[in-house]
Amino acid sequence: MDFPQVDLPVDVIAWTEVTEEILNIYKQSCRLKACIFALCTEGSITVSINLMNTEIKAGDFITLLPGTIIQFHGQKTKFRLCFIGFSDHCVNGVNLIKSTLSSFSNILESPVIALEPTISAYFQNYTTLIANITMGPYRIDSTMAQKQLDTLLYVVNKLYADRPTPAKTPQNRKKDICRKLIQLVIENYTQERKAQFYADKLGITLQHLSTTIKQVTGKNVLDIIAYVVIVDIKAKLKSTDMTIQEIAYSLNFPSASFFGKYFKRHVGMSPLEYRNS
Repeated sequence: MDFPQVDLPVDVIAWTEVTEEILNIYKQSCRLKACIFALCTEGSITVSINLMNTEIKAGDFITLLPGTIIQFHGQKTKFRLCFIGFSDHCVNGVNLIKSTLSSFSNILESPVIALEPTISAYFQNYTTLIANITMGPYRIDSTMAQKQLDTLLYVVNKLYADRPTPAKTPQNRKKDICRKLIQLVIENYTQERKAQFYADKLGITLQHLSTTIKQVTGKNVLDIIAYVVIVDIKAKLKSTDMTIQEIAYSLNFPSASFFGKYFKRHVGMSPLEYRNS
């Protein structure tokens, strides 16, 4: 199933008062091209993140990475959100995987976390600052936007990496498999892109791995692998002078032609078209 893709019109947008009227554009499921950080400041809402229903309440922080499937179902009470979003163009100038190395699996598994009031206040103040700048006479250019994204990713990486380890339950054991898979993918994706390799490394059957990952994330194993690979490719295409062939060989693709087909299958355009877009 394919989903409409949603991006932001400028490199960075920050709003301090987001209500249901604004979120109505997400009434239908869509796939984000942008990267969004949001905080619920009042009330509660029900959303679907990667096809899994989640209730978001005041004090909850939400990280939506590019590729996230999002749908807004409605609010139980009057609610408010503040958020900062970065466009696909901006995100491609950084390497999300490397920036969230110790927390990527946590973000993917549990994009919604509760923040302490002090941290919530910091984020609200930061959102207000960025909102005031973007609405003022001085525009935030791409370089500055990427610096802002780097700053937020550093903080988000700490927030999610420092989450306490939950007690052992059947569901948490499934999440542990997911976490270990993502860590293995991050360590090995430049050499290995076959699901069977990761099942063998985890010491479980491919069927068990596939079922577990689908239950926890709503994605399949190859989705996880491709996501990590494509993030790296996009960053190299947009932020380095490496040739297409050099990028292909750096990721152990057998040829530039095979690399191009892989990228086009997942992104919808050739690497060169993407670089020039």
